[in-house]
Amino acid sequence: MPGVTAPKGTAPAAPNETAPSETVPAAPNGTAPETVAPKVVALGGGHGLAASLSALRWVSSDLTAIVTVADDGGSSGRLRRQYGVLPPGDLRMALAALCGDDDWGTTWSRVVQHRFGGNGELSGHAVGNLLIVALWELLGDTVEGLNWVGRLLGTRGRVLPMASVPLDIVAEVEGADPAHPDEISRVRGQDACASTPGRVRSISLLPEDPPAVPAAVTAVMEADWVVFGPGSWFTSVLPHLLVPELASALRGTAAHRLVALNLAPQPGETGGFSPRMHLEVLAGHSPGLEFDVVLADTSAGETAHDAVADLEKAAGALGARLVLADVAETDGTARHNPVLLSRAYADIFDGRSA
Repeated sequence: MPGVTAPKGTAPAAPNETAPSETVPAAPNGTAPETVAPKVVALGGGHGLAASLSALRWVSSDLTAIVTVADDGGSSGRLRRQYGVLPPGDLRMALAALCGDDDWGTTWSRVVQHRFGGNGELSGHAVGNLLIVALWELLGDTVEGLNWVGRLLGTRGRVLPMASVPLDIVAEVEGADPAHPDEISRVRGQDACASTPGRVRSISLLPEDPPAVPAAVTAVMEADWVVFGPGSWFTSVLPHLLVPELASALRGTAAHRLVALNLAPQPGETGGFSPRMHLEVLAGHSPGLEFDVVLADTSAGETAHDAVADLEKAAGALGARLVLADVAETDGTARHNPVLLSRAYADIFDGRSA
């Protein structure tokens, strides 16, 4: 981005391999220098998690992404139904976001994100989705398969699913039928929840008590910082709080907890939601879970009178302090700038933020 320099140093290398099932093997070129940084776990899915990981890989050399596994649309949905596997799409996006900025990383990031065109059987499938499922079939181990994809890509961090079985999201939606705007109905499936014309009020998961991936629970318990969001609030961020073992770890960890808010409401899921309402919904899905920091773009205080005071109050109800920082792209789009976001994360982790 013109006029903006990267954080000090270059993106850190992946952790050194200590056990095949526990750590992503090192990047092929081994050129990135070692940095001293906190252990960070980022939770979410889709484009929001990818944006967060693109920033976090600059400030942590020990980074783990824990990814939702409820996608039932597109290429992921087709593979999930055909092979009975976890939907690979959000996992693929997280891996791509953790690729380095050298030729190896940028090339492989483009390859795994590439989608086949045309009208044949491969039409719409992402190359990375097929690669992930192929490794799952060959190795018979979901986590090990993702580790090997990470090794090929030279990722600077590790990617784990939040649950060991595919999940369905069930949403309580107000006004899904425009003819009955006050009626509450249930909508099942991530794709349906994300595209509903109504307003989502709450979510639950099927199965109701899904087993967490043990490595994900361990990562949370050993973290220095746990980062929630940004991302689709009901279908990417909140589901982590509904996996019992993972929710227990999030309450029991000694890690600091940070919520990174979205830059704008998402039509359907959070249409009309203010930043304060995002926090209230978060609190409603995980009573008693406290946070340390809520990070929002400075524009969050410009949308309405007393917006900052309202947001500070909502953050305080979670036990957190509010940090406002410039983290958005300057072109007017609702996208996080990875360099600016990385600076905000670094300042918070180092205790420099006001």
